[in-house]
Amino acid sequence: MNKSYKIELKEQFSERMKTLLGKDFEKFMESLKEKPFNSIRVNELKISIGELKKRLEDKGWKIRQPFSDFPEIIIIESQLEPGEIGRTLEHLLGYYYVQEISSMLPVIALNPRENEKVLDLCASPGSKTTQIASCMKNTGLIIANELSFGRMKILSSNMERCGVTNAIITRKDGAILCDRLFEKGFEFDKILLDAPCSGEGTLRNNPKTAMMWNAGGIRKMSFIQKRLISSVVKVLKVGGEIVYSTCTFAPEEDEEVIDFVLKKFPGQLKVERVSLPLKTHEGILKWENKDYSDEIKYSCRVYPFDNNTEGFFITKMRKVK
Repeated sequence: MNKSYKIELKEQFSERMKTLLGKDFEKFMESLKEKPFNSIRVNELKISIGELKKRLEDKGWKIRQPFSDFPEIIIIESQLEPGEIGRTLEHLLGYYYVQEISSMLPVIALNPRENEKVLDLCASPGSKTTQIASCMKNTGLIIANELSFGRMKILSSNMERCGVTNAIITRKDGAILCDRLFEKGFEFDKILLDAPCSGEGTLRNNPKTAMMWNAGGIRKMSFIQKRLISSVVKVLKVGGEIVYSTCTFAPEEDEEVIDFVLKKFPGQLKVERVSLPLKTHEGILKWENKDYSDEIKYSCRVYPFDNNTEGFFITKMRKVK
């Protein structure tokens, strides 16, 4: 690891993280001195885990599968040349997807199964869409939505490279798309809302996030997230599940969004406990002058100092009526 790696935080952001983390703040600051390890996910639509493992070891790569229940997750421990992980024939053929481990957790929490109908509302660049398709073995239906045309092209390219054949790509504002689907009587078994966010959790892979950070951006994102999560509830069938995730630490974009949707649809949604292969922290129940629903403690916060990953927030909810 590069011990000289350094990220400077704005004072307001630093103070917020001190309040949020308490005694763990120093561990958080130490974690910013290192980049997280390289990780990939085997694309079982195209190759078996054993065959890809053999191919990578034949290249001389030192690899590790850290989770026995999820052998498709592989850590690359070798020191690779810049860009090498994305230049291999195996990557070009779609045998694996370069994906940060914490980014894989929302789909693990969602647990999509064969022949289900799944909505991935903010799908680009396709890491989670292709992961969903692999879990579903290219059966059922995925609607992968992306508003930006440029990002939609990236999504399409990654889906094609990974051999996804059970997905339809749509280009629509997420809330408007859900309105249209609701009008048509369309319902989903499972929905992933990996929402656009301020990206605080990506600091170690993208230090520019620290320079671009501002409190106004958090408020703007929180408004967008609340609009999106409100829209997906009506297209989820009773008994179906939503996973809401972000790659940020900001409670306004995490627990506050969940608290908002629980209060907007009283009695309709229940926060579920989630078992994930990494160490997680419970969702917080109070931030500044706001108190959140007790259920939100079942949310999962992923911090870089616990797992040498990027930061993430994940909540799973079931529609009970």
